[in-house]
Amino acid sequence: MSVVATMIPPQAPPPVPPKPYTLTRFVGSVALGIWLALGVGIFLTVVGGWDPDKFAKYGPRFINGLGVTLMLVGLSIVMGAILSLPIAFARMSMNKVLSWFAYGYVYFFRGTPLLAQLFLIYYGLGSFRPQLEAVGLWWFFRDAWNCAIFAFTLNTAAYQAEILRGAIESVPRGQREGADALGLPQRVAFWKIILPQAMIVALRPYGNEIILMIKGSAIVAIVTVFDLMGETRYAFSRTFDFQMYIWAAILYLIMVEILRNIWSLLEARLTRHLKR
Repeated sequence: MSVVATMIPPQAPPPVPPKPYTLTRFVGSVALGIWLALGVGIFLTVVGGWDPDKFAKYGPRFINGLGVTLMLVGLSIVMGAILSLPIAFARMSMNKVLSWFAYGYVYFFRGTPLLAQLFLIYYGLGSFRPQLEAVGLWWFFRDAWNCAIFAFTLNTAAYQAEILRGAIESVPRGQREGADALGLPQRVAFWKIILPQAMIVALRPYGNEIILMIKGSAIVAIVTVFDLMGETRYAFSRTFDFQMYIWAAILYLIMVEILRNIWSLLEARLTRHLKR
């Protein structure tokens, strides 16, 4: 007795009904349209009111201010990274004194505005001029540039310490146990096993911190540091042309976009082994 198999043709999947046009999608479409219209309007305004004389006169000052901004952020990030290492280790220390001291430092600099910290250092320490002159530190704190570097370094060190601490603690405990089983010294295990894995976790938060520092650097113009925003304020005070601020905004956008792309390439490079 033979059995004849009957071929059943596959049925097409039922059509997916279109998503209803909800209020959220409507609001999103309206917001997108407003942003596009605003962008086009700003572009047309800049192009229509372009003044080559102003650009030739104040363009070099903008470039010089851009260099000051990049130097300020770069030095602050590097020195803050160096300072964040002992702070992060102190936060993870079993010593209560070190742990609470580091906690208080991080709590203060993360919980207060960067502008207030800059004012406390630039204006507040100026009240102690005789004492600073007695110990030979007045030459440093009388300069607005030095005060800005100092304030930004202390601020970003607190954020970077927390980023680093969280990344180190996110490494599975099994990695440490494996290093102990191999007989590796704790120093070697940290630098060769724990820290490389932690840096992958901390990479994107570090990029966000740098971007925030770039945007936050504009406040140093208040204490007479002629960074990009300082030069913008100077140009506007001479021309009363709001396009000066548009130029500054475009330069800030360019800096952030370049950094974002560099960070994406760096992240893709460091995590390529995780995508196989």
